[in-house]
Amino acid sequence: MSNTLNRRRFLRGSAVAGAAALATPAIAQNAPTTIKMQAAWGGGIFLENAQSFASRVNEMSGGSLMIEVLSVDAVVKTSQMQDAVHRGVLDAAHYVSAYWYGKSKAASLFGTGPCFGWSSQEMLGWIYAGGGQELFDELMDNLRLNVVSFFNSPMPAQPLGWFQEEISDASQMNGLKYRTVGLAADVLLEMGMSVVQLPGGEIQPAMKSGLIDAAEFNNPTSDRDFGMQDVSKFYHLASYHQSQECFEVTINKDKFNALSPEHQAIIRNASMAENSGFYWGNTKRYADDLVKLQEQDGVSVFRTPDSVMAAQLEAWDVVTKRIADEDPFFAKVMESQMAYAKNVMGYLNLNQPNYQQAYKHYFG
Repeated sequence: MSNTLNRRRFLRGSAVAGAAALATPAIAQNAPTTIKMQAAWGGGIFLENAQSFASRVNEMSGGSLMIEVLSVDAVVKTSQMQDAVHRGVLDAAHYVSAYWYGKSKAASLFGTGPCFGWSSQEMLGWIYAGGGQELFDELMDNLRLNVVSFFNSPMPAQPLGWFQEEISDASQMNGLKYRTVGLAADVLLEMGMSVVQLPGGEIQPAMKSGLIDAAEFNNPTSDRDFGMQDVSKFYHLASYHQSQECFEVTINKDKFNALSPEHQAIIRNASMAENSGFYWGNTKRYADDLVKLQEQDGVSVFRTPDSVMAAQLEAWDVVTKRIADEDPFFAKVMESQMAYAKNVMGYLNLNQPNYQQAYKHYFG
């Protein structure tokens, strides 16, 4: 009798264990797939953003797909990251497309292109819903690059930056040695500036030593982390030189294609989710750090005069016409962007109330 009861208990236990095994998702029974992603950032808020994207993927996959974030220069220099992903030396990279626009100036249109009256929110709308992703994929094919890319994290317009005096007229910028990247370099050269392209971590030392006279990076938080307030007290917000930008997450194409459809979908959807997470979190931090720059660091903050921004738009016209005349694909991308912006911003400009009017009503 005892043997019979023990046998029944064993069979019941085996049935429960078997049911539990069947209930466990198949995706979690295998060893995790790991993607090593080098970021272009050595610290600060942008490295945190790369880690945030990785965390979304890791959590959404239940740990079955793990993105390991490596900081700047961990394996290769930032300028070599795309080639490293193409060759499979790196599985993935987290940066901005302006960092490799030397291969094709059309790359800069996916992050640091001319402003057609839109912000980075609408630029990402063009990528996701207006044919931009398909054009980018075509560019990768044209360049024979073995990568796939996902775009996320709409950045507010970048400040004109840090100067040694208040800029009230575009003529004051003539001859200044200035740091920027991407097509913005061509635009500011057209305006008479002498442009130096430097990684973020080298900007403050270069300005401190006199290698450059003025500079921009991206936002009040990163600028304060770099210590720009120690080398300049004149900070200008608002500019058309980089009025819309986002991150590019690029992955080796063979590595991505080898992933399961579920893991591929997780990466796509984590990228889309990062659009909201980045904008909501970063905008608050930028606003808080702008106040700190003013109240704690003694920085004078100005809005760039409309006359300077009008001169930027004129310089953009010259630069984009010159490139489009030489590069049919550049012209094709720009035409697609302009069609999207004209359509979408036509609606938004009619529909959106004047938010500045409401702000002044309550806050002066």
